[in-house]
Amino acid sequence: MTAVTPRKSGTPQESRANVSELPAFYNDLDASLDEAWRLLERSVDDRDAPFRTPTLASIGRDGAPVARTVVLRVTSRADAVLQLHTDIRSEKIGEIRREPRVSLHFYDPRAKVQLRVGGKAVAHIGDAVALDAWTGSHPDSLAMYRIQPRPGTPLSRPDETTIASARDPRDGFENFAAVRIAIRQMEWLYLGARGHRRALFDFKTGDPLGRWLAP
Repeated sequence: MTAVTPRKSGTPQESRANVSELPAFYNDLDASLDEAWRLLERSVDDRDAPFRTPTLASIGRDGAPVARTVVLRVTSRADAVLQLHTDIRSEKIGEIRREPRVSLHFYDPRAKVQLRVGGKAVAHIGDAVALDAWTGSHPDSLAMYRIQPRPGTPLSRPDETTIASARDPRDGFENFAAVRIAIRQMEWLYLGARGHRRALFDFKTGDPLGRWLAP
């Protein structure tokens, strides 16, 4: 049997260097929450940011979970709110109305961070929130709200859809919804090479309360 040579521990200088390589948020709850919000806020303006396209999970008509990729449009740390846009003719609007509790899943492979956000969704249709979101959107991204037939309609051919020309800046607005998700909790997971760090932040009482969890 080959003897196993014990691995030597690093010198004090090497140990200090290893610690310095750890991200500032590694053992800091507040800094971990700050980093979560930094990644979220960056994704609104950076089209290539991984957090820009999270997975939204809701409960379907039959009670089974339904997940789809969405685009994060607005973040508000002060209000603990995330916002996305969707077509009111889509199934997700009915799902949110029946059960407003939803979950968002984010993952950034470069930052090695997973974020799970649970919250209560409200669909704003035809109101000031929706109008502000509509007028602040690029016209090209609004064309989908003029598509016929409605999303999810069975087709015999993939090209059996039409997009009406926009004769007025509000054409399609009747099909537009701004969905605001009030954050109830946020679960943070950092997949560090020297050990993972997991934390839960509870937003139900106002200021978030954080605690560490076993990874």
